[in-house]
Amino acid sequence: MLVELGLTAGLLTAVAAETVHGVVAFTRHGDRTTRMFPGYHLTKLGAQQAYNSGQFYRQRYVAENASFHIAGIEPDEVNSRQIWASAPNQGLLFQTATNFLQGLYPPLSELDESIATETLTNGTDYTGPLDSYQFILIQGQPATSQDTIWIKGDDNCPVHIASQKSYLNTPEYQATFDDTLEFYQQFVPLLGHILGDDEVTYENAYEVFDLMNVASIHNESIAGEIDPADLDQLRYLADAWEYNTNFNASEPARMIGAKTLMGGILRQMNTTVASGGRNNKFQLFSGSYDTFVSFFGLTNLTSVDPDFYGLPDYASTIAFELFTEEGDSDSPADFPSADAVNENLQVRFLFRNGTDGGEELNAFPLFGEAELAMSYGQFRERMESIAINSVGEWCNVCGSSQDFCVAANETYSGSSASTSSSSSGLSNAAAGGIGAAVTLAVVGLVGAVIYLLYRSRRKNQAEASAARVAEKLHDSDSV
Repeated sequence: MLVELGLTAGLLTAVAAETVHGVVAFTRHGDRTTRMFPGYHLTKLGAQQAYNSGQFYRQRYVAENASFHIAGIEPDEVNSRQIWASAPNQGLLFQTATNFLQGLYPPLSELDESIATETLTNGTDYTGPLDSYQFILIQGQPATSQDTIWIKGDDNCPVHIASQKSYLNTPEYQATFDDTLEFYQQFVPLLGHILGDDEVTYENAYEVFDLMNVASIHNESIAGEIDPADLDQLRYLADAWEYNTNFNASEPARMIGAKTLMGGILRQMNTTVASGGRNNKFQLFSGSYDTFVSFFGLTNLTSVDPDFYGLPDYASTIAFELFTEEGDSDSPADFPSADAVNENLQVRFLFRNGTDGGEELNAFPLFGEAELAMSYGQFRERMESIAINSVGEWCNVCGSSQDFCVAANETYSGSSASTSSSSSGLSNAAAGGIGAAVTLAVVGLVGAVIYLLYRSRRKNQAEASAARVAEKLHDSDSV
């Protein structure tokens, strides 16, 4: 039975003594316009969801009175050595990271006027623009950068695409397609001109759900015609499609997105560990829902709670806490020494499904383990055995023709590359945080123009949309 994702019960219980030393988080974007129309973008609701998520993490980890305050992190004025963030150079995902960080570190004037104010020798006081807005560098990764694989490792991966397409040849797919054909026909009058009449089927389960879900939120003229029970069923079918095209225990290539995310998480954790907990105390990746789904399956979370078979809500987050079982927020313990870090440093996985209804950040055991936490050494060993740990390995597994694979393939030995000795994390070559506001403004303007042009040529665009859906497995821009 298909189950809607809606985790409400946490498995984490209070602990007597604990010091958090670092956090690595991965967020899905907030509410957006449908990806079936050109120029899709984050809505104001979506931006607020990402901002609210950042505020939530601030209250848990960063603020002076945070419930799980990260040892030594600056509570108000951001320290660039302590915060790291990366997102693809896509307006939707980059803006999500930006809005999240706005919530994590709001303008200084809102937090501490004395820190926000600078007094000159003549006695004049000044504050920075926008109430001393805090600009946090985001590593913006273009599709041509080798570092984009850690966030969107399924993109530009031919072997992954072929594995996804093989699902169409399974008895399970054909049975679901046949059983739901009549159900989908009721949506042809609404969606046929966009997708094509013959494309409103289970084969396009996510596209159908996405169009109807966005309409239920933003299109007042159509929202009243959408039966909530039908929308739920569309979501359940989209859950099934996305799970089956992003996870299969017997086809590792189908989980490429999760495997590279694991590699990226390990690399970034290692920057915290290598610095003795001084640097990269809070780290953020911004990515797509399909990576969540793949990760849930690959880490056996579906055996813990069947809700993990479903899609995560907008602005959902997963987090990995690095902590020691001593000290507390008021009297934090020291970071473990290099010879003791593998045993004494602990890792805990947590998931927050969206931002609505007071959703909490709940802990769950990974890899079928009984305990909620494991030692850093054990965690790294389990992750490295599954993850893609180097660019060369990704190029080899994917059979990719990306330019950066030419050099990577020359050095790849065919064995898993350990990241334990690297402390540099992801490269800064493709850093795109500077000028983000200008970039997003241009993207928004261009998107608006394209959308207006689309509306004036709706009939012709419908044919193009149908063709795009037919070839959608060749385009893994799943956002």
